Amino acid sequence: MSDKYHTMLTSHIRRPTQVYKSNRLPLEKSFRLYRKARGIIPAMSQTFSKAPSSYVEGVYPIYLSKGYRGHVFDVDNNRYIDYVMALGPISLGYNYPAVNAAIKKQLRNGISFSMPHSLELELSEEIQSIIPGAEMVRFSKTGSDAGTATIRVARALTKRDKIAYCGSGGVWHDWFTALTSRNDGVPKFNNKLIRKFSYNDLESLKILFEEWKGEIAAVYIEPMTTEYPKDNFLHKVKKMAHQNGSILIFDEVVTGFRLANGGAQELLEIEADLVAFGKGIGNGMPLGAITGKVEYMEKFNDVFYSTSYGGETLSLAAGVAVINEFKTKPVIKHCWKIGSHLQDQFNKIAKELEVNISLDGIPVRSSISCRDQNGNDSLLIKSLFCQEAVQRGVLFGRGYVMLCYTHTQKDIENTINVCETSMKKVKEAIQNNSVKKSLKGKIMRPVLTF
Repeated sequence: MSDKYHTMLTSHIRRPTQVYKSNRLPLEKSFRLYRKARGIIPAMSQTFSKAPSSYVEGVYPIYLSKGYRGHVFDVDNNRYIDYVMALGPISLGYNYPAVNAAIKKQLRNGISFSMPHSLELELSEEIQSIIPGAEMVRFSKTGSDAGTATIRVARALTKRDKIAYCGSGGVWHDWFTALTSRNDGVPKFNNKLIRKFSYNDLESLKILFEEWKGEIAAVYIEPMTTEYPKDNFLHKVKKMAHQNGSILIFDEVVTGFRLANGGAQELLEIEADLVAFGKGIGNGMPLGAITGKVEYMEKFNDVFYSTSYGGETLSLAAGVAVINEFKTKPVIKHCWKIGSHLQDQFNKIAKELEVNISLDGIPVRSSISCRDQNGNDSLLIKSLFCQEAVQRGVLFGRGYVMLCYTHTQKDIENTINVCETSMKKVKEAIQNNSVKKSLKGKIMRPVLTF
């Protein structure tokens, strides 16, 4: 990105470490738009996790206007170091030059066509070059759609309907949503077709295979969330699935293009039968992918998985550019490095201040935990911590702390300083028994339970 464009984009923007005298961000335009949108947009957002209630409503900005590298800007021209990263899709950074250039180049030639476009083959070959076991490739518009496509293929191949599931959620289709508290409108029979098992607990999966003997089409699992597999867990899951005639599906919607260039399969040295990708593959463009072995992927010739926008070329061009950046630059190495430093310093400060706050998980996919005096997770305390951080220009969400390639060391140091100040504010509130009083907005609300 040119210096001229950077100056234009960031001029008159309030800096992230500025503390306002009123201890409240100026958010007049954000709240004005909010009042207008309440009667027009159900849930106030197209994504539950982006809605005001998922943050500290009344303190956080509600509407953003633009992004640059690891920063976002709200409609009131406040600037934040962003660790939500659009819920994960921003892997390289906002307004990333190489991705922007690829989109602009393709835009001159068209977006969607009446027949396949050569970019479908080009991106498929790029994915094969980076993702283990990607003998064939199929595209989707979201990771959720990709996950559902793998389930459809597994059911078609095995002539079974039931699913053993392990993960943190995020596949918002009937077969999964039946498990959640937001299951209105989902046929009740779906709830009888899926059951959960626990990560690093092989016995919990064994029980499902015993109770559903010969009925499980697929073992659908996030290969890694915030902890590593123990005692060869994933390899044992794969063996158990195959011994019972089931297909192993990895949900790499989050782990893909985060843990390693080849995702969790590369990092953990294991290949699944089918894999669903999304989020980081397009650096913000709507793009997902399914990869896997020929013997499984060929079933896409028969099952009806078809969408008008599967070959939409702007997203495909972005995907090619993203993979090229991953192959030629130390994207993953950089994110692990700065993530490790942030996590180490965050936890060191918390220990020194004697506050029960921690940054848990792995450096490239961590989460902020805040606990009360009894050691229980406290959304109230977490809301207060996040309130203090956002007022100082650091944007954390209720979920994972995500990084991108263009987060700088300076961003990390600024974040560490803000986190220290925020922890001190929380400690003071706890000591004065004024945590609830100190919260100027509403407590963050979970999107669902399951």
